[in-house]
This record gives sequence, structure tokens and C-alpha cells, in this order.
Amino acid sequence: MSPEQNPIAPANRRIALLIDADNVSHAKIAGILAELSKYGTANIRRAYGDWTSAGLKGWKDKLHAFAIRPIQQFSYSTGKNATDIALVIDAMELLYTQDLDAFCIASSDGDFTPLVMQLRANGHEVYGFGERKTPEPFANACTTFLYVDSLDEPEATEPTRSRVAGSNSGVAKDKPGTLVDLAQDTALVAALRGGVEAAAREDGWALLSSAGHAVKRQAPIDPRNYGMKNFTALFEATGLFEIVRAESGQPYVAEKRNMDRAEQPGM
Repeated sequence: MSPEQNPIAPANRRIALLIDADNVSHAKIAGILAELSKYGTANIRRAYGDWTSAGLKGWKDKLHAFAIRPIQQFSYSTGKNATDIALVIDAMELLYTQDLDAFCIASSDGDFTPLVMQLRANGHEVYGFGERKTPEPFANACTTFLYVDSLDEPEATEPTRSRVAGSNSGVAKDKPGTLVDLAQDTALVAALRGGVEAAAREDGWALLSSAGHAVKRQAPIDPRNYGMKNFTALFEATGLFEIVRAESGQPYVAEKRNMDRAEQPGM
């Protein structure tokens, strides 16, 4: 169930934020928390790692600033990631002992895929955040997955490479604002078409907001992973859909190849 469909007000939705500090940059925590605020409140905030390690030095200043509880985990064996195990144990304990609406796993480690699947099987939404290197099975298992370089970061000027989780064809950004043809991304196009079909009325038109929700129910697609700020821009960028705005300003969308659609949506 998406936040828009949930009868509980978003502010009252309780989320457990579990951070794999070894695999997420401390510079992204503000953006992650801002994004989570759209879905509810991160009442539980924990970051896992060996805090004696110099590699986590940058995180230490963020812990107090964002009220994140550090969970110390020593590496008992060389080559074994005890941090992952500690995070999984805590997640399962929280699942059965706390009244939570959702979990957020911040990591680029695909080993968390079974955990995400188990949490979702128990009726919880799981929001994922990670880097572009995140394995697709982990990203696809999440209710919503967002690449951390897609979060608003004013200082970020490096070119990025956007793609939908689960797609083998990347959408390259050579420089900000220059995108390779999105219509060539077959996984993306299939999801967008599926969303429109699921939300379409008898006249062949769908409220764009409803189509966007239907897309997200199929795959963890976020328009910002394509350099777009919303689904309206993403649908338009493919060139495969017609978008019409009602007098109220509400946008409707239909497939251009659907020759049976009405000339205008019945608003």
C-alpha cells in the first residue's frame, strides 16, 4: 500500500531506518531523511558499523546531528561482514516487537535482499537507498528504491548514469540535462505503459497521478533516477504518451499508439 492509499496520515506512519554505514555515504543522510518524511516518521534510526574504524570517521558528526543511534559491531572474522548480520537481527527483532508501518534499508549491499523480501512478506513496505552499484535484486525487492545520487544535493555537479532497477539498458546522462532517448529503455517503457493501462478509463485516458502510482506498484521506479523531477516529465520525455491538462490543471495521460482513445479525456 502506497502512502497515498494508506488511511493513516503520513506523519503517523512509523518507519525504522537501518543504515549500513559501511555502504552509504554520511553526506547523503540529510537527503534520505528528507525523502523518508514523505512516507512517515523515522522514529527508529540506527547506523551499523565498526565505529573504531577510521573509515566511518565522517559518520560520527552526523549521528548526533540527526539523532541516529550508532550500533557498534566488531569484525570477529576477516572477510566476514558482521555488520550485515547485526542489522538483519535487529530488523527481525523490530518486526516482531515494534508496531511499525515500514522499514528503510540504506545500503548498496545485495545481501539484504532476503531480508527485504521477508519484511514485505510480513506486510511491511521497505524503502531502499543505495549507490548505483547496488545489485538489481535488492533494488527490485524494495517497495521503492532510490539511488542516493538522485537526492537533492546542491553541491553535486558530477555527471551521473540513471537507470531503472531491473533494466539492462541504462539511461545515460552525459551532462546535466542531456538524456539519451528514454524510449529505448524497454523495461521503463513497459512499466509506464502498464501503469497507464492499469489506470486507464473507458475513453483510454488515465489521471497521470493514478498512472504514476500504478507504475510504482509494478517496479521501484523513481523519475529522479532518470533526471526527471516527476512522472509528468518522465512520461513526456519518452515521446510515447500524450498528455492533456484539464482546466483545473490536472494532467491526463494516454498512449499515442492507442488509436481507440478519445480525442480528449472525459473530464
